[in-house]
Amino acid sequence: MQTGGRFCIVFAGWPMKSSDARTQRLNVGIFKEGRAEKKRGCKSAHRERSGFAVSIGVLNNMAAVYAENSLNNAYGGLQTVLQELSSGSRINSASDDPAGISMVDGMEATIASLRQSVVNATEGQGKLQVAEGALSQVTSMLERAVTLATEASNGTLNNAQDMAANDEYQSILAEITNIGRTTTYNQEQVFGGGIAGLGATTSVFMSDSTTTGVSIDALYFDGLSASHVGDAGGAVQQSGNGVIQYTQAANGDQSTNLAATDLLNSTDARNALTAINQAIGNVAAQEGYFGSQDNTAGSQIAILNTEIVNQTAALNAIQAVDYGAATTNLSKYEILIQTGISALAQANEVAREVLKLLPQ
Repeated sequence: MQTGGRFCIVFAGWPMKSSDARTQRLNVGIFKEGRAEKKRGCKSAHRERSGFAVSIGVLNNMAAVYAENSLNNAYGGLQTVLQELSSGSRINSASDDPAGISMVDGMEATIASLRQSVVNATEGQGKLQVAEGALSQVTSMLERAVTLATEASNGTLNNAQDMAANDEYQSILAEITNIGRTTTYNQEQVFGGGIAGLGATTSVFMSDSTTTGVSIDALYFDGLSASHVGDAGGAVQQSGNGVIQYTQAANGDQSTNLAATDLLNSTDARNALTAINQAIGNVAAQEGYFGSQDNTAGSQIAILNTEIVNQTAALNAIQAVDYGAATTNLSKYEILIQTGISALAQANEVAREVLKLLPQ
């Protein structure tokens, strides 16, 4: 060390046994000036060094232990980062984020339920559209029946002509009954299960997997035949438990019985014309109900899709990996592993130097 303008070299050694079994400590000082300066400088240097105790041992290589611990931590961090980068998720086990994984599991269940609800609503919408298409054909046939009845109502037709008009008219009625019987969706009859005058209900279930998020649209399909054409007078209502349903009129819905009509003469034709016009109105009411429920299903699908988007965005914010931060950590842990290996090797090498202290 340097003291003022003088130099002093001090060796602080370890205890040694002398020939008289007393412990000695060697201090060697070299000074530029006289013996008095030597004594004063060496004392100052000894005081400055007295705070550091130096020992060498091989029982526990603490430097290597510290380096090994840091290296293990770096390896653990690297494995976590690689798992995040490969999976795209920052939560790959419950230990990564116990609260977060609970939210993720709940949101994934909600999204799965919402997606299936969209499918359910789409299937209900498909059944409604099949029924609408069938009623559209019934309306077209009834319009033809109006033409025939108007023609037969004229007194200028002879019996043969009235019979020809009635034959076509009866064919129309038979086809209406056939439409009610053969119109199917998913291998099931649409109109009242094929039973004229008896309605059938198809429940479209939608949910977000919770009890409070349940919505049911109970679609009503009345029977269709020549003796039961159209359905009018009911109303759509929603109950307190989230069920949308069709409620029939207090005295029953209106439908038209065309099976008892004919065009065999002008009087019967005029009566049939009145009934046909009534049937067209009832079919229009029923078709309007199907159309309104089709629109409702479309709105429900749009709402469900919006909820799916929002739930997915929230799930992504919780679960997705920030690749910028992850790649930064990747570089950090790779460097720490390299330096840790180097430090561990150096610590082990220093411990081997103890061998040089042993006699050869």
